[in-house]
Amino acid sequence: MREPGYLALYHSGELARRVERAYALLSPCRLCPRQCGVDRLNGDRGYCQAGADPKVASWNLHPWEEPPISGARGSGTIFFSGCTARCLFCQNYPISQLGVGNVVSVERLAEMMLELQARGAHNINLVTPTHFVPQILAALVKAVEGGLHLPLVYNSSGYEQVEVLRLLEDIVEVWLPDAKYADDEVARRLSGFRGYVAANRAALREMYRQVGDDLLLDKECIARRGLIVRHLVLPC
Repeated sequence: MREPGYLALYHSGELARRVERAYALLSPCRLCPRQCGVDRLNGDRGYCQAGADPKVASWNLHPWEEPPISGARGSGTIFFSGCTARCLFCQNYPISQLGVGNVVSVERLAEMMLELQARGAHNINLVTPTHFVPQILAALVKAVEGGLHLPLVYNSSGYEQVEVLRLLEDIVEVWLPDAKYADDEVARRLSGFRGYVAANRAALREMYRQVGDDLLLDKECIARRGLIVRHLVLPC
């Protein structure tokens, strides 16, 4: 089974270069399609409520993700606080909208990844990561230095900026986005998204370009590379 692509990027120096490029997107912030333009490196906070440092609500082994993600030992989930949306139906409302969680250093975020690996996680599952991509990449550098070798799962609402997704090429092995809406007015009313449909479809095309639609499974039937799209079904 192929090793995660980020290992080769680390050894070539490309991973460090991507960290620099990602941090440049924080001032002014343009990590998501909302394009707030705030200066997060100097204390400003945008719609997502995030600042310069990562904020984590929880990290643990998660047995209830999609079966090829959780497997028998669990997915190593890291739930990030804040969100680029304001979904009225959010099951993680205290985390996404009330900001429950703790600000941590990049070094501590790397330690979380390594702790989850040591506990037997099948992967590192980054939940609602969009607004912390630069910090995640910086932590990944340190985690690789500590021996990280698990696939990364990018678990998101699907409201993404293609420029940012391209920074994650050959770093994210499994894309796990939502396709929440096919109507922009509904997306705005229920989730506060602006221009969701076009952004989501462009993001899905970019993810598909990077990994295709064939889900590569290992001998334990755990996803090692590919794209899993979740469709949201809401009552009328």
